[in-house]
Amino acid sequence: MAFCNACGSSVEQGAKFCSKCGSTQPSSAAANVGVPPAPAVPARGVPATQSSVAKPLLIGVAVILVLGVLAIAGLTLIGLHIARQTRVRSKDGNVRVETPFGSVESTNNSTDLARDLGVDIYPNARLQKGNAANISVAGMHTVAAEFETDDPVDTVANFYKAKFPNATINVSSANHYSIVSTQTNNLITITLEPRGGGTWIKVANITGKNVGSSSD
Repeated sequence: MAFCNACGSSVEQGAKFCSKCGSTQPSSAAANVGVPPAPAVPARGVPATQSSVAKPLLIGVAVILVLGVLAIAGLTLIGLHIARQTRVRSKDGNVRVETPFGSVESTNNSTDLARDLGVDIYPNARLQKGNAANISVAGMHTVAAEFETDDPVDTVANFYKAKFPNATINVSSANHYSIVSTQTNNLITITLEPRGGGTWIKVANITGKNVGSSSD
């Protein structure tokens, strides 16, 4: 049922004139002109659009970036803390570096080195400058030094064999010696190599818990 636009009386559907006042009535096609169709409502269960899929992905990427920035910032702060706690001291040609994890010290003094090394230095052996260090890190203490002598390698080897009669000795075909002495919480290694008609000597003494296994 429709109604007249002029008098409001009821008119039949599709009538061109009002039966009461005679006014012309608009056709149903004209009445519908310009009326936009109602938007379609998506039914339940329709797959998510690309935008709904991309949103969680973007959030995940943003979280990873934030975590990366925080990690870099943390490492930077740790590095700054270590740098502030590091001290470098130089005296009489010796350099000592102190860090939160331990210290490293170089020395050119044969007397001090012999005391810290705890191993007899071969007589008349020359300390190689820049190749002696005293390192203390995480409960481990290492003293290492390099020397040279004009004596042949066999003579030097016999000297250290007498000092460490129970040491493990390995000799290569090139007349290179490796002497290893182990004691409880202590490890001593002596390396000998022929060089320029003489002998190159490297001595290292490592002390600390769980270092070494048996008594010399």
